[in-house]
Amino acid sequence: MNTSLVVLTDFFDLSNRALTYAAGLAMPLEAHLVLLHLRQDEPLSPDEYRNRHTRKAEQQTTHKLQQLAAKQPVPTEVAISDDFLPDAVQEMVKRHHPLLLVLGRPAPASLPQEIVTSTAMDLQRHAPYPLLIVPEIGVDTMPPRRIVMAVDGEPFHLFENQDVMRRLLLAFQGTLDVVHVTDDDHMRPDNATIRRTMQDTDLLPFLPEIKVHERYHPSIAKGILQEANQQRADLLVVVARRHSLLGGLFHSSITAQLIEESPIPLLILPAKD
Repeated sequence: MNTSLVVLTDFFDLSNRALTYAAGLAMPLEAHLVLLHLRQDEPLSPDEYRNRHTRKAEQQTTHKLQQLAAKQPVPTEVAISDDFLPDAVQEMVKRHHPLLLVLGRPAPASLPQEIVTSTAMDLQRHAPYPLLIVPEIGVDTMPPRRIVMAVDGEPFHLFENQDVMRRLLLAFQGTLDVVHVTDDDHMRPDNATIRRTMQDTDLLPFLPEIKVHERYHPSIAKGILQEANQQRADLLVVVARRHSLLGGLFHSSITAQLIEESPIPLLILPAKD
């Protein structure tokens, strides 16, 4: 089965940076793209834009999507769904078994960041799958070779069909650094414990040479971003645990902060716990 990347199209700009970034990933991965457009849900559109569902407008959108697909450097197909976001994504996963999903994060002036965050978190709750968030404004080095992965030092296991880390590291000849940030409320595991959790996980069938970096910061998310900057990372990876996604307001979670604030592409890997 050919590898695919599913790109959730942006209502504001169909030629957004997320699509360009996804196409750049797809070439060395020998993957094709699937542009998923939602007629009914459109979670990234403010209310005043949602009434543009005339037949003529839908035909124009379809035509623009097809034109955009034809311009991509890799084979690209268009998928238009009348379902709500989680259902549409679940159908795409079942049909295409993509390596990952891609979602753009528009600039704050274009769209409140909370909408993008709630969309991403909703996907993680109802359709847990590797999700790449690409900021519209920020650094997006291509190909991503310096990968930093944030862990909490606790054991974790991922859902099925999460071969993304191995594929990225092999395709781009990348390096993997692991960062663990401690705040006032959490004890610091030793370096050996962190390495052991990485070895015990199903993240990689092999464990490349990695460096483990530890940092203290009163804000876990800000500490992760500082360390990623320190390591000159061009891709940040975070394991999102179910209990942190489901518990409390999503605004307070580390994952949500990283979605809103990361200046580099952020890959979210949902864990089974």
